[in-house]
Amino acid sequence: MGDSGAGIRIAIVKGSVRSGNFTAKAVALVVDELKRLKVGGVDVIDPAEFDLAFPGMPAGHSRAEDLRATIEAATGVVLATPEYHGTFSSVMKLVIENMGFPSVLAGKPVALLGVAAGSIGAIKALEHLRGVVSHIGGIVLPGSISVAGVHNHFDERGRVADEKIEASIRSVATNILDYINQNICPRKCLEEMVREATA
Repeated sequence: MGDSGAGIRIAIVKGSVRSGNFTAKAVALVVDELKRLKVGGVDVIDPAEFDLAFPGMPAGHSRAEDLRATIEAATGVVLATPEYHGTFSSVMKLVIENMGFPSVLAGKPVALLGVAAGSIGAIKALEHLRGVVSHIGGIVLPGSISVAGVHNHFDERGRVADEKIEASIRSVATNILDYINQNICPRKCLEEMVREATA
């Protein structure tokens, strides 16, 4: 890919705050792949660090504005969630609720990654998350990645024994970068050319 990712910034939201969670381990692989592809910047959002308020509750010490600023500055976004009770995590929903209205996700390319202990993976979680993100205006990319039996694939250090599983998780990075390079970068260049021509 060369330097085609140099001007790109990716924000990744971890949808779990549980200690040692597998979502974070999967996210670490995506981050490593983005860095390998020389992306200009990667911001990993850990909801536990933002003290987000429940909808309708006083903001208190919430850093929701920082969250929104990070998403707004991103060229693209990755949402990573575990599957809980047949849907995406309440942590991810809380993050989405704190993205404002209209949402700062609107118009952003969004790649989805789901992990689950069960044999069918995070299919239901990704289906529901896709619907919510689309509803608030995010551009959900095809090819969402679902990892089944996630506890069988990662060791304590976050390494994956199955090369196909690791490649699948890493493909989240290439998927969003390919979309940005094929669709967003050419459009921005065209907009700049038009502005220069009419200046």
